[in-house]
Amino acid sequence: MLNKIDKYILKNFLGTFVFLLAAFSVIAIVIDFTEKINDFVDRKVPLAMILVYFRNFIPYILALLFPIFIFVAVIFFTSKMANRSELSAILSSGMSFRRMLRPYFVGAGIISAALLFANHYIIPRANKSRLKFEEKYLWEKHYSADDNFHIRISPNEYIYMQSYNPESKTGYRFSYEKLKGSEVVEKISADRCRYDSVTKQWVLQEVSHRNLSGIHETLRNDLFLPKTFAFKPADLVEKREAKQMMTTPELNAFIRKEQQKGSQSLSEYLIEYHRRTASPFCAFVLSIMGACIASRKVRGGSGVHLAVGLMISAIYVFLMQFSTTFAVKGNLHPFIAVWIPNVLFGILAIFIYKRYSR
Repeated sequence: MLNKIDKYILKNFLGTFVFLLAAFSVIAIVIDFTEKINDFVDRKVPLAMILVYFRNFIPYILALLFPIFIFVAVIFFTSKMANRSELSAILSSGMSFRRMLRPYFVGAGIISAALLFANHYIIPRANKSRLKFEEKYLWEKHYSADDNFHIRISPNEYIYMQSYNPESKTGYRFSYEKLKGSEVVEKISADRCRYDSVTKQWVLQEVSHRNLSGIHETLRNDLFLPKTFAFKPADLVEKREAKQMMTTPELNAFIRKEQQKGSQSLSEYLIEYHRRTASPFCAFVLSIMGACIASRKVRGGSGVHLAVGLMISAIYVFLMQFSTTFAVKGNLHPFIAVWIPNVLFGILAIFIYKRYSR
């Protein structure tokens, strides 16, 4: 049950948080519009499409900087309450410091639940529209998934391609292998391959085709060999930031599909998958830290508290980027990478709580 004091604190918490979101949304739109105005004018982008773009841009940028907003909001209104001696009056009435933190937990829970749902469903859909706009008017290009990659196109079929040009749909140094158990029964090598969108086939050039049966082998060379394989050009290219465009069920299905194909470059997708759940939970950690730090009067007032809040929230964002880089470039598991900041700051929050609750 929440009493009047709880409702007062909760109202200040949520009101300050919403105000910060609205204020920063305006600032972010102005900055982004200033950077892109030349592209909008040069490409004669309709005003209605620009407005839709910024409508979808706002959820993306707010979710990106969510830790800063939650921490600054808590520090700002708690510091004001401390400077007006409201917290002293609340604690003097017999309410314990631990009990006073209840509305902070409730507010953090409301915000965390909203961001959790948004991360999994709302923001990916907004990103899909936003990135399609950027693809059409700002960068317009697709990129090959990688060079020197292997793909498993079925349980016993594998392909290799040294490089791939998505614009001409042409691959170079192509090879195909079919296995039976642990033995290779068919192997096709080609200097290049090109996808024919009319026949839905791959046209191989300068082909060496081997069929093996025990110790027997047959070899055939062809200048051109049209052949159907269980993969398409879409499997060889990816859109920039494609992981942001998929809802969590779609992302999960994509990861399973890529794992079946034997793809090794899934770290970024796994990080995105786990980040969507880990990120909202920082609301609890940062709310408690902010409430403890701002609950005492200090010389300099709210300005000192806000400076500390911005510094700590910036460290959290930096630590998140640092740990995910280790997962992408190193061997750190994606699940551990995205939860490390919450764990470390959770330990710090416990230490700060014990110190300030005395």
